Amino acid sequence: MSARPPLSGPPLWPTVGADQPRTGQPRTGQPRTGQARAGQARAGQPGTGQPRADQSRLRRAAALVRSRATARLDPESAAALEQRQRQLSLDELDQPLRATTFVVVDLETTGSQSTDAITEIGAVKVRAGEVIGEFATLVDPGGPIAPFVSVLTGITDQMVAQAPRISAVLPSFLEFIRGSVLVAHNAPFDVGFLKAACQQNSHSWPKPPVVDTALLARRVLNRDEVPNCKLATLAGFFGAGTTPNHRALADARATVDVLHGLLDRLGNLGVHSLPELRAFTAAVSDAQRRKRHLADPLPHAPGVYIFTDAKAQPLYVGTSKDLRTRVRQYFVASETRTRMGEMVGLAEAVQGIVCAHALEAQVRELRLITALKPRYNRRSKHGDRAIWLKLTDEAFPRLSVVRRARPDGAHYFGPLRSARQAEQLRDALHDAVPLRQCTDRLTPGRAIRAACALAGIGRCLAPCEDQITPAEYAELAGAVVEAWQSDVRRLIEPLRQRLGVLSLAQRYEDAALIRDRIATLVRSCARMQNLAALLRIEELVAARPDGGGGWEISVIRRGRLAAAGTAPRGLPPMPVVESLLATAEVLPDDALSTAATVEEAELVLRWLNEPGTRLVEASQPWSSPVHGAAGLRTWLAANAAGRQAAQPFADHRPLRTQHQPARHSA
Repeated sequence: MSARPPLSGPPLWPTVGADQPRTGQPRTGQPRTGQARAGQARAGQPGTGQPRADQSRLRRAAALVRSRATARLDPESAAALEQRQRQLSLDELDQPLRATTFVVVDLETTGSQSTDAITEIGAVKVRAGEVIGEFATLVDPGGPIAPFVSVLTGITDQMVAQAPRISAVLPSFLEFIRGSVLVAHNAPFDVGFLKAACQQNSHSWPKPPVVDTALLARRVLNRDEVPNCKLATLAGFFGAGTTPNHRALADARATVDVLHGLLDRLGNLGVHSLPELRAFTAAVSDAQRRKRHLADPLPHAPGVYIFTDAKAQPLYVGTSKDLRTRVRQYFVASETRTRMGEMVGLAEAVQGIVCAHALEAQVRELRLITALKPRYNRRSKHGDRAIWLKLTDEAFPRLSVVRRARPDGAHYFGPLRSARQAEQLRDALHDAVPLRQCTDRLTPGRAIRAACALAGIGRCLAPCEDQITPAEYAELAGAVVEAWQSDVRRLIEPLRQRLGVLSLAQRYEDAALIRDRIATLVRSCARMQNLAALLRIEELVAARPDGGGGWEISVIRRGRLAAAGTAPRGLPPMPVVESLLATAEVLPDDALSTAATVEEAELVLRWLNEPGTRLVEASQPWSSPVHGAAGLRTWLAANAAGRQAAQPFADHRPLRTQHQPARHSA
């Protein structure tokens, strides 16, 4: 457990009376402790023991000195000083954190889905570092609690059987948080459940200001201090008096200490008021907000937007169903990515390209990123690069990862997304079929060297020692080619049998490795077969409802989007289809470079597989192999569910720290 870092600046909570003016100097030379924080600012008693009348006389004397100093200045300097003093008094109108009432809340639920319900509410009300109230109650969720949730939280069906329903708890809880700032760790989770409960029970959500300690921690701490921003990690780092245990009140108490620790850090960064705290959380500078006008010329329509700098060089390419709304989000608090804040600071213009529908916008985005390679886009910048898994054309073929498919008579599997994916697939195939893994040039009927260790453990049939004929070896290679093209049973069955043997022998780690290899084979073969089926079709026209009574229409040629359009409600769609076919992009038969990239073909395939999409016409039948890998999707879903069930208590929320925490600029 890391020690709590020392305080180097002025403490957040005052050690003098609440009515004493702030001077900007440290109020004490000693670090504050939890006991000191809890004992100060009580009932208006000055922390220094100085009588209130003496403080009033001191303030009047200071005001007299300032007025005499102003009188001795020339009129221009006196006016500037008076304006500066007036501005300071306006700044002090912001609600200081020492006078802000926070309600730290935590919920326990039956799960994380929208259909789940609240089982416990815990809340702690604090002001000026002192706890002034607590709220805790179990809640009857109206249904059974899953066993793994009961093990995680300790809340069982028997415990909530006599508890009130959420409809009876909400009024008192809403009264408890009235007029306060709501604080939660990973606030969207807790606030989302509370809003849903209010909506279901006909209560209006009071819309209190919300502070997320997880987001604050990401802004303030770095990876050298904490590996992640989970509540248990932060509670240990700040030395919280309560250990989080997945019970609402205990977690809320721990979050209070985490909040105090974070506010201590923020005090050193110049954050002393509630508006400053919310601005720091938003991490949006005034310069960013002033650029909101860049979104004004954009329409409320689907399309692609391009941020450009002063030299008209592209900075970032994105897509949205509503161009204007999405671009405006880059200039407000909803945009929290550090790189995007840097990009917006350099942007001088935003260009919009209106598209017929979302698929066209996504495809145009991919093509523009590949062509322009904007510096702030990370994915798809090298969409024209591809990785292939090659089965070489020789007497004893082997598997090789290559970057280009050549017309050399070999079989190529791909294109794949990355070299890592190709290597994982190659390892899975080696588990299923004992193909050789060496790179030697082998001649049939001739032994060139002694067999390697793989032959000794049955992972290779030793063609280097001439222990297998080319015809027998061709049967093994044929099973791989058959799995790529149509039937995966010859590859999967041996692995399934091995999985069963390992499970019966209670070698579960080895069995899990084989299970993952089977999943890799099935996913890769299914993807390859689906893409190959789409790429074989010279021309395909599909349409799907647009939600308003019209149709979104796409013309696809060899997996590439060749034309896109819409038929609004009341307009016959077939004339639109004929117009799109007449103006669609023409792909030369010998131009391999104009074929769809992997990402584009997958986008098109995903759009075609969405519910409601209809095929209008196709030049060839669109079909999949009878015994193809797509038929094993049920097995894949069961495998994914098993992996999830193996770690039911894992926290999968992405509460990671940033490389460089944000810094507040006053």
